[in-house]
Amino acid sequence: MEKEHFKICPSCKYVWENREDFLNDNNLSITGYQVHFEELTTGLFLFNHSCGTTLAIEASAFFDMYDGIIFKERMTGKDNCPQYCLTKDNLKPCKEKCECAFVREILQKIKKCMLR
Repeated sequence: MEKEHFKICPSCKYVWENREDFLNDNNLSITGYQVHFEELTTGLFLFNHSCGTTLAIEASAFFDMYDGIIFKERMTGKDNCPQYCLTKDNLKPCKEKCECAFVREILQKIKKCMLR
């Protein structure tokens, strides 16, 4: 049986054995988040690899990086919503009490990990 890896680049076939190796790789940068409003776990974090490929990883692979409050209501479309989730290359944190806000906090943690 083949060993499972965290991610393999579909273009250059580079292998990241685990998430820590992935987040610490200087040849990667996080470039976006593609929301899936009905099932937040299947939203996609987008990363660019130095080989020129964009990698998509389900948001659920990073959910354990967040240990705060997850709000029940989605604020999308309401007056106080900054609509960050509607633009995939917007990586700003959201301060609203929205069910999507925790994903934006995970984005901040990923960005911080990748700056090391």
